[in-house]
Amino acid sequence: MSTTTAAREGRIEIARVRADAPEAVRLVRTYFADVAGRYYGRRATEAELDIAMAEDPNDALLPPRGAFLLARQDGLPVGCVGCAGLVPLGHGMVELKRMFVVSSVRGRGLGARLLAAAEDVAAELGATVIRLDTRHDLVEAQGLYRTRGFAEIPAYSEGPYAEVFFEKRL
Repeated sequence: MSTTTAAREGRIEIARVRADAPEAVRLVRTYFADVAGRYYGRRATEAELDIAMAEDPNDALLPPRGAFLLARQDGLPVGCVGCAGLVPLGHGMVELKRMFVVSSVRGRGLGARLLAAAEDVAAELGATVIRLDTRHDLVEAQGLYRTRGFAEIPAYSEGPYAEVFFEKRL
């Protein structure tokens, strides 16, 4: 799965990669730093990032039950999204994880492109429903999910940072 379009500053390609590939792990660390920094109201320390990543590994995003998409601009990672395996949510469901676009390319439609690509991958995995959770303070993400047809639903998990829950039928 690979899609490419031209952007103002260069070509953007979205491709499926392993979630444990070095460039994927580095971008996920940047994602954790971004969301942790917003949560703490300060830059997260390296030790805090190590702990957060150990507590929430990318294992569910690995084949054959999961998938990870990486967006590159002129070869450099600039965004990602993952579809977590069909368990424990049940048959026909995947959970969207690690939705992230680096700040330098935000506001240019890459988030919507990543979500569309994730929907395609979820359907390939046999999903008929995508679920996700996010925090109250991530209002930009919530707006994107609503714009892409996700509806707010009751809580389906009890994660420490899971405050708002969404679902979309494919």
